[in-house]
Amino acid sequence: MTGGLPMVSDEEADVVVIGSGMGGLAAARTIAQFGGKRVLVLEQHYTLGGMTHEFSRAGRYRFGTGLHYMSASAGPFLGFMTDGRAQLSPLPDEYDALHFPGFDFAVPATKERFRERLKERFPAEADAIDRFFRTTRWAMAGLTARNVFASFPAGVRKAGAPIVERLFPSTFRSLRDQVSRSFHDPRLRAVLAARWGLYGTPPASSAFGYHAAVPLTFFMEGTAHPVGGPQELNRVVLEILQRYGVVLRSRQRVHEVVVEGGKVAGVDVEDTATGRRYRVRTDTVVSAAGVRNTYALIGKGHELAELPEERSAVMLFLGLDRSPAEFGLRGENHWFMPDLDEHEGVHRPPGEGTLYVSFASLNNPAARFHTVELLELVDPKVVDQWRGTPENERPDSYRKFKDELTGRLIARLEERWPGFRETIAFAELATPLSFETYQHSVRGSFYGLAATPQRLRSARAGCRTPVQGLFVAGQDAWGSGVVGALAGGLMAANAVLKPRQLGPMWQAIRSGGVARDPATPWEGYLRVAGIEVLTPTVRRIRFEPLDADTMPFAFAAGQYLKVDLPVAIEPIERSYSICSSPGESGFVEIAVKHEPDGLGSGFLHEELEVGLALRVSGPHGEFTWNPGSEADTLLLIAGGVGITPLMSVLLAAADAGHTGRIVLLASYRTEDEVVFGPEIEALRSRLPGLEMSIFVTEREGRIGLDELRSHVGPTTRVHLCGPATMMQDLIGRLTELGVPREAIHTEAFVSGRSKETRREKAHAIAVAAAAAGVTEFMIGTVGGTPAFPCSPGQSVLDAANAVGVALPQSCGEGACGTCRVRVLSGAYETDDRGMFSADELAAGWRLACQTLPTEDLVIDQ
Repeated sequence: MTGGLPMVSDEEADVVVIGSGMGGLAAARTIAQFGGKRVLVLEQHYTLGGMTHEFSRAGRYRFGTGLHYMSASAGPFLGFMTDGRAQLSPLPDEYDALHFPGFDFAVPATKERFRERLKERFPAEADAIDRFFRTTRWAMAGLTARNVFASFPAGVRKAGAPIVERLFPSTFRSLRDQVSRSFHDPRLRAVLAARWGLYGTPPASSAFGYHAAVPLTFFMEGTAHPVGGPQELNRVVLEILQRYGVVLRSRQRVHEVVVEGGKVAGVDVEDTATGRRYRVRTDTVVSAAGVRNTYALIGKGHELAELPEERSAVMLFLGLDRSPAEFGLRGENHWFMPDLDEHEGVHRPPGEGTLYVSFASLNNPAARFHTVELLELVDPKVVDQWRGTPENERPDSYRKFKDELTGRLIARLEERWPGFRETIAFAELATPLSFETYQHSVRGSFYGLAATPQRLRSARAGCRTPVQGLFVAGQDAWGSGVVGALAGGLMAANAVLKPRQLGPMWQAIRSGGVARDPATPWEGYLRVAGIEVLTPTVRRIRFEPLDADTMPFAFAAGQYLKVDLPVAIEPIERSYSICSSPGESGFVEIAVKHEPDGLGSGFLHEELEVGLALRVSGPHGEFTWNPGSEADTLLLIAGGVGITPLMSVLLAAADAGHTGRIVLLASYRTEDEVVFGPEIEALRSRLPGLEMSIFVTEREGRIGLDELRSHVGPTTRVHLCGPATMMQDLIGRLTELGVPREAIHTEAFVSGRSKETRREKAHAIAVAAAAAGVTEFMIGTVGGTPAFPCSPGQSVLDAANAVGVALPQSCGEGACGTCRVRVLSGAYETDDRGMFSADELAAGWRLACQTLPTEDLVIDQ
């Protein structure tokens, strides 16, 4: 290696995966999960996820880079990779609109309806259409057989390849040849040869097996778009990989796969963020960087010279200030073919060939702003004159090329939908040079190796290589697209793992991954189904499932949800108590107060609209009450919007037919701030033991000893929720009146600003410690547990979790008060959240999740 810093260190890994596209991640997960291997994933881009990642522009628009739509069913492969957590939003029934000179054709969901529509339009060739679909099934089977044989060792591959081609000749024919053999009508040929852009090779060159597999099989049962965008799939997959101990590194450029004696010995890597060079010693490498890049890493790139060159792409990303629905669009994709013979369109100038247009924002219920993506596959030579120039130093001619091409593409939209140009607020064009830079593909190849008969016959196109211990994952190991790449990753893992490990792997894949433990919070998207104004500052928001009648989780009265709010490019997380009944299975509701300058509450009050999907996690929290409590009195005390979780408690009690004594003391600053008054009044008939007192503090003052005295005793159970100062005062009052501390349950509302303050404090502590040369504090415990380290800026709870010291915990953000510890000595920064009385604070009780040591501590529980 030359340039940069010299090689400085060695590392070791059982398996190194090059590239974090879906193929690399699939291989990484299965090898770690079923092989028990230490897997290291190296990604050259600054973002993990390959073509499932997204980018943002203009502070509002999010664009996918490669995944535009997929089969309506996640299927076993994607189901496995996401543990069944993939949420898909269906495209319209007629999901692909094909536009040819002189006629249009809409492709409907299901192969049967597609075939019937073809017969309606071309009745003279009805029998030929039936024969063609039989040939399609056979060609698809041939592609599968070829790919499976390609995953076997060399001897089996060599013996099986000619047999497969003899049995499945249609798989190896060109698409043009197959439709010409099958039909007389040039329009029918054009319809069935269309959409080759889904795998990237024109009809004259592509193998019919690939066409049979992708547009004529995978997409025939309807199509869908990931809810939350492609990056949501990426997020879920990366989260699962970390569970299996997979190490993921971005900005890592692999320069060489080290081969010694015909076997893999390691990889030489450059950390492009720091310039550091290092070698990872390993005997197994899985490359998801494409066959051409992989063979270049072992100095054998010349062995692929017989394979045809791949096509690249130009993509135009548009941000709109109005919905495309104004033009009659419903979310279907549009394909513009300039000629009936696709061969002619291939040779047109960029911007005038076959054009694919998708409207992801219409199919993603979580999208706040509207976007359009246009894709045209092009010869990579169109940018040859600028190839090799640094991105920031390209001449004006390159910008002129992009501007003119952008204009031609927009003109085609304007021609189809007059007035469309006026809705465009943002435009950015990616060229083959963009894909070279960000995808690191050879000459900007968009789909990997060209889907040709030559590829099918090549021994180099598959997951096996001539080097022992080197395997290929991704699109080149199976087929195009995200799911095709995923399948390629599974085939690579199939080649790496031992035979005894394969049975459990394929069984897990067939079953769709690891089922969620019902005891853990559910995470996914819910749709906003209703927004109701309760007071001038409080709104009730209803969430419903996206595509079902029943909520995907159950909850206990008093629990809360975490909601990701898309107020900026990166969402912010906020916690909101549930105010609906646990017995209601069709929806869940929260109530939110509009806080002055509150980023999250401001969005929910001022910008949220019915129909938007938000990512939700829940249920969370230990501030719970379940029917059947033996307490003589259930005392519910609320301050302001702190009534929210207690409303859920009242509803749960009513649904359970609870007849015991329930006392509700609710305090508000003004009459206008009283929340849930009519709902609580309506519950009186269902709760015979309910006593209610409303306190308006500007008129009657706060709840004090006299107000509490007649309601409390040794067998009273208290649920207290409200402002921190109120809670601190009342905890002391209740203790004074003889209520056992363990019977007082508390919940605090945590604002985003408090989290931000804690991060700022943590940063300041870390900076101060670094300046003083302090790398860690020690936290000692009473009771025999060894002292454990705490990095400066780390909370006591995070430090304990990092080393496996068990502390009681639930929310991790100071809302529930579960992680109570007593600090016996040492200095720290903290926020008690009003979870303790003045006496408890004086005795050293603190929340472990909020306590940031500034020196060594000693704690007790």
